[in-house]
Amino acid sequence: MSIHARLNPEAQANLEAQRRASVITSMIIAVLSVVLVVLILFFILIPSLFVTSPTIVAYTAGSEEEDPLQEKRITREVTPKPNAPSSAMAKVMAAVTPSPTAVPVPEIEAAPALTFGFRDDIGQGWGTGGNGGGGGFGRIPAAMRKRCSKIDRLRRLKQSGGTKECEEAVVSALRWFKQVQRPDGSWGGSHQVAQTGLVLLAYLGHCETPLSEEFGDAVTNGMVYLIDNSEKNKGRLCTTRGDKHYVYEHGIATYALAEAYMFCRVLGLNIPNLEKSVQLGVQWIIDNQNPSGGWDYAFGEGSRGGDMSITAWQLQALKAGYHSRLKFRNLPECISKALTYCQRCQNSNGGFGYTGPNSGGGFPLTGAGVLCFQQHKGTNHQAARKGMDFIDRNARINYQTGPCNLYEHYYVSQAAINHGGRSWLNYNDKFRDTLLSGQQPDGHFRSPPNRGHGPNDPVYNTALATLMLEVYYRFLPGTGFGL
Repeated sequence: MSIHARLNPEAQANLEAQRRASVITSMIIAVLSVVLVVLILFFILIPSLFVTSPTIVAYTAGSEEEDPLQEKRITREVTPKPNAPSSAMAKVMAAVTPSPTAVPVPEIEAAPALTFGFRDDIGQGWGTGGNGGGGGFGRIPAAMRKRCSKIDRLRRLKQSGGTKECEEAVVSALRWFKQVQRPDGSWGGSHQVAQTGLVLLAYLGHCETPLSEEFGDAVTNGMVYLIDNSEKNKGRLCTTRGDKHYVYEHGIATYALAEAYMFCRVLGLNIPNLEKSVQLGVQWIIDNQNPSGGWDYAFGEGSRGGDMSITAWQLQALKAGYHSRLKFRNLPECISKALTYCQRCQNSNGGFGYTGPNSGGGFPLTGAGVLCFQQHKGTNHQAARKGMDFIDRNARINYQTGPCNLYEHYYVSQAAINHGGRSWLNYNDKFRDTLLSGQQPDGHFRSPPNRGHGPNDPVYNTALATLMLEVYYRFLPGTGFGL
């Protein structure tokens, strides 16, 4: 006989409740375990779940030394908004470009201006500045950050001897450029390629890029005009084919496009055919160097051997090309030969002659020669220091009564601030206020007396004057003076 113990109803209910609680607890533990495993895997794999976005420069004030780039993440494309539809603006697609082919722009007929540049037998004429020898151009991202921070720009302006009137004059000139830009994106009444290059350098010198709110359209259209010109002429930049002075235009425009490319690269902008234009433009300069080491009209190989004015422009373009990070054949050898040519043009008194040590009376190309050596060899190079001694003794400028050769002093202003010290203090006292006196109420600079050679065009005068006033912050000086 078997005996079975029976639970009363209350005990049976308690047992069932315990069983249910045990099952629920087990389920909760299991779910929590799964969640914990998922979280561990998520944190292990999280770096691979994010796509790196382009790095853009954070423009902040600070030390003049090269400091690490601050990164910002961008998740949208930025396209400059045109004031009105144009075939030129249709080319510009920021960040992502579906096609490398530019939209054609109608051909613009331009009559040659035989007065472009300067007389073939005297060394004055065309020119503009470059960059600091031991300073900013070699560290272009840092230099961009410095010039693009308004607070830091104004600080450096003040510390280097500038005034708020200098900055106001620059902005006024940039607004005037915007008003007088031609429908095709160019500037100037003649030799538009060269003058557009000068204006573009002036905009970039104030950190105005295709993304700038006020000047972005003007900058973009100017770039597109030069790029189209390069495309049309298979890499040669010129307004009028057959004009021997196009060697100036090519050097100036190549320099401007190379600097624009550096900005666009840092900002993550893809301007169709910009890289190609820089690549072709710089390589053309290298491949067409005169056997003398200099460059001559029409990139010819005649017995004259070139001159310092033309050569200085090509060296500025080569420096910008070098810092574009693009690859060029025989670039170091080309620069070395060019500097040897420049040294042969220096007189025993420190001045640089036009086609040799004793040509081009007055040595107005001394600033150009000094700048070439500062750019490529540094401010302490013997030729640069000897040239600055000459400038210290002989520099003269007066916008009201003359002489006021803007070509000469545009080079001198940059050479002086690169050199720094007493040379810069003295020169700044000479040029700053008299230059400001030449600006008109609408923002352009009138033609000065005894101006030397070059096109007597308000765009030309204003571009050179603007670049001179940007010298306080356009590139970091070659010394630590005033910083």
